[in-house]
This record gives sequence, structure tokens and C-alpha cells, in this order.
Amino acid sequence: MLSVKLICVGKMRERFYIDAFEEYRKRLGAYCRFECVEIAEQRLGDDPSEAQIAAALEKEGAEILRAIPQDAFAVALCIEGRQGSSEEFSSLFLERADSGKPKLCFLIGGSFGLAESVKARADLKLSMSKMTFPHHLARVMLAEQIYRAFKIGEGSRYHK
Repeated sequence: MLSVKLICVGKMRERFYIDAFEEYRKRLGAYCRFECVEIAEQRLGDDPSEAQIAAALEKEGAEILRAIPQDAFAVALCIEGRQGSSEEFSSLFLERADSGKPKLCFLIGGSFGLAESVKARADLKLSMSKMTFPHHLARVMLAEQIYRAFKIGEGSRYHK
């Protein structure tokens, strides 16, 4: 069975995000071993300097890198990543399941994104959109797309 791990910076606090994410977590249990790890977001003031942001990203990045299984195919969600369709995203899961390395690990940064060291470790960089979304909403959207990917793979009418 495919193993899917989300490594996310920050803890969700808004009930509506938590409820939506938990619904997809529950649904995904039928398709994969699904896990979500939350990395503490570094606290910065209202007007942080570039150096403060870089230091915070490096601290978060070190924690993210420690949480990635060594044999996992890592996917960083970042603005410079490749955009694609839900069908293309679904093919990633089929490729991983057939690869003999059935571990997928998705990386979602915090308010300031991901450290360059994390992006360098990624096997693939994806972008959800050219638009900007709160990182907690991105987590919910990713969980839904992972669920959709499995439904596409089985030929379900969920994806119309």
C-alpha cells in the first residue's frame, strides 16, 4: 500500500480547516497509509528583515528535512513549481505505486514558504496556482487533491 506523508509548517487552529482536513484524512485511509506531521512555525515580528526570514526558513527547513523518510519521493509545494491537472497529479501516485519506492512525501512551508535546502531535496516541485493561498488552506486543498487522485485512479465518478 502506498504511504503518503504530509510535512507541514504550522499548526492548524481554525476549526473549519481542521474539520475539512480530517474529512479527507478519514477518506484517504481506504487508499493509503496517510500521515501528517506538523513542524513548528518560527515566530517573526510584524516587519521581519530578510535575514530574520532566512534564519527562520533554515530552522524550519532543518526540521522538515529530518522528517522526510530517506527513501521517500519528496514533493515540495512552492510558487516556482510546475502546475498541472488533477489527472497529471493522479499519475504521480500510479508511478510511485509501481516504482518499488511507494513512499510519497509532500512538503508545505509556512507564511514565508520553504527553505532553499528543502526545495533542493525535493524530487519534484509543484505549484497549486499562481495565486497565493494561506498555507493551512493549501493543506486542505492538497488533501482533497490526493483523495481525488486516488478516485481518478480507480475510475470513480468523483472526478467529473
